[in-house]
Amino acid sequence: MSMEPLLARARGLWEGLAGVPVSFAPMGGVSVVVSPQSGLSPAGWVGVVTLGGSAIVTAPTASTAVIVRDALAMVPVEALTDPDAVREVLPVARVLGPAALSYVSPAGFRRAGPGAPAVEQLPGGHRDLRRLERSAGRQDAGEAALDEITSPAFVVREHGRTVAAAGYRAWPSRTAHIGVLTAPDSRGRGLGRAAGAAAVEHALAAGRLPQWRARPIASRRVAQALGFEELGAQLSIETA
Repeated sequence: MSMEPLLARARGLWEGLAGVPVSFAPMGGVSVVVSPQSGLSPAGWVGVVTLGGSAIVTAPTASTAVIVRDALAMVPVEALTDPDAVREVLPVARVLGPAALSYVSPAGFRRAGPGAPAVEQLPGGHRDLRRLERSAGRQDAGEAALDEITSPAFVVREHGRTVAAAGYRAWPSRTAHIGVLTAPDSRGRGLGRAAGAAAVEHALAAGRLPQWRARPIASRRVAQALGFEELGAQLSIETA
């Protein structure tokens, strides 16, 4: 799959999540719409998604949409998910993100290499995942969201202990939202990459589009190692 079909699938996903008819402008630009039930952000917030040099923005009310449309017209598309750039033109109370949005095709996917650790498969609700989440802490566990996966869990064990795990949640448009978590004392050894590769391979075999949404640089590097292409970003804004 070339970059264009991959981008088209990613855009189709987020256009559907917007909750109202909206499209990414083919030649770049920003499309702002009113959508109280938008899936781009928490309820009542402004959601911004950039993909391939274009952006869609959802606002909870018509009045907010007018303010946002006028303000963001002064911001380059590539800076729309930069909280500092947005704060210069909008009164911002809080932000979530930005998170990079990355996708991979079957042709671009890179499996874990020779010498990678063995990966086992567990039910998505297995208690070992909860133990791993507790060891990783609330912030990292929340980023991975393994408690939300609908796929099996793919885990790496050492001495009987689960030290890395991955899986995915089924999203609309046959998308697989990937989550990966590694125990703090086991990072930097490719364990999360091995577990993540197994989850991605399972998603691709099911005909799904793997999506890797991440804020931490370390997580984004794992995605890149697996062949993911960073196509855009997401930012949620609570206006003051």
